[in-house]
Amino acid sequence: MEDGRAMEEANGDDHGAFMEKFILPPPPSSDHHQQQQLPLHGLTFAIKDIFDVAGRVTGFGTPDWARTHAPAAATAPAVLAALAAGATGVGKTVMDEMAYSINGENAHYGTPANPCAPGRVPGGSSSGSAVAVAASLADFALGTDTGGSVRVPAAYCGIFGLRPSHGVVSAENVVPMAQMFDTVGWFARDLPTLSRVTDVMLPPMPAATDVDAEIRRRPSRVIIPADCFKILGSVDDHTYEILNASAAKIFGSDAVVDNGNLGDFVSSNVPSIGKFMTDLSAVEASSSCVPPLSAISRVMRVLQRSEFKANHAEWVNMVKPNLGPGIRERVQEAIASEDESAMDDLHAVRTEFKSALATLLKDDGILAIPTVPGAPPKLCLDAALLEDFRARAFSLLSIAGLSGFCQISIPLSTCDGVPVSVSLLAGHGGDRFLVAVAQELHEALQAEAAAAWGSSA
Repeated sequence: MEDGRAMEEANGDDHGAFMEKFILPPPPSSDHHQQQQLPLHGLTFAIKDIFDVAGRVTGFGTPDWARTHAPAAATAPAVLAALAAGATGVGKTVMDEMAYSINGENAHYGTPANPCAPGRVPGGSSSGSAVAVAASLADFALGTDTGGSVRVPAAYCGIFGLRPSHGVVSAENVVPMAQMFDTVGWFARDLPTLSRVTDVMLPPMPAATDVDAEIRRRPSRVIIPADCFKILGSVDDHTYEILNASAAKIFGSDAVVDNGNLGDFVSSNVPSIGKFMTDLSAVEASSSCVPPLSAISRVMRVLQRSEFKANHAEWVNMVKPNLGPGIRERVQEAIASEDESAMDDLHAVRTEFKSALATLLKDDGILAIPTVPGAPPKLCLDAALLEDFRARAFSLLSIAGLSGFCQISIPLSTCDGVPVSVSLLAGHGGDRFLVAVAQELHEALQAEAAAAWGSSA
């Protein structure tokens, strides 16, 4: 696989996005007309190298994994769903090693080049999938999102990315990172394509459901918490004002816009969080973060590393893989961790947080936050300098991660040469509602961004 990757790099025409290119056609059909009516007919898609494709080795982002695993016996249901809907697979994409980073840099296979922000990271761990879409090498792409691995590269590459509600899309024949949080997600350059893919990937709605009514349903409440926007490294992009103006313009008096602080809500409604507020790092407790959200992030990351250890400690200890910098230390920390005594408290926070957020959003509420806390970091930035950014990023990303709610990252445009995005979240199972609200808001968001940024866009 490394040889194939080297050949792709030599060609220089794929932005370093692909591990290997191949054509995976839809199932053959004798009815040409029926095939043309399939919902994804004529679209191409890229596949993160974490999904099994029968007869091919799933590399999980690292050469030692590929070397020690046999070709897959079956294809992941998520890939089969895209094929059955008429799409054509065009290859496997580069990812961060063992899915354990949101940066997108891979020491072995190279870093896919961010077409939207040259010289900056593409975001990970679904880096190649996002770059393939952003560079128009595929119409959509499949990725996975545990701690942010669809949302972050979508934001960094200026495209749409959906992390669906946890557990609604099959993760069978997908290498697990941490099943408690693993989701299969997807990228697209435009909302109509993302919506088509979403309809295919999500389970069918119950027969008695009025599908048109579900799509037309409008939010009764849009929560745009002021404190979440203080996490941004700079407020110069005016995303807080852009979101508030757009929600008022589109929903008017139909929806209440609430700017209450999410950190205060968590402190008041997640009783067990206090146990995790006392050992925050200096960065997590600083004014650049929201401490209750930092504590939510801490809880999620400990649960995540515990599951990662259960999944992969045996392989890591046996193979002793040659992992790249950053990943190596993170994996070693997970394998050495001893978190069992805290599990009851960790799971209590998760249960309380999910319940509190469900009460806040109900069936028709939307939470709007920054996707990431600022511009994509520059390539090869020192790990110590990234620590503050990572802490702020995970305090935002863990909201959907720990709750299992759905989240869509929406690109606004570029400001001062870097992409800017916002995210909308809805309650568990509200995926179609979420995408419909994004479609309704998107034009207003772009108009407000253009007005706010002027010549900076």
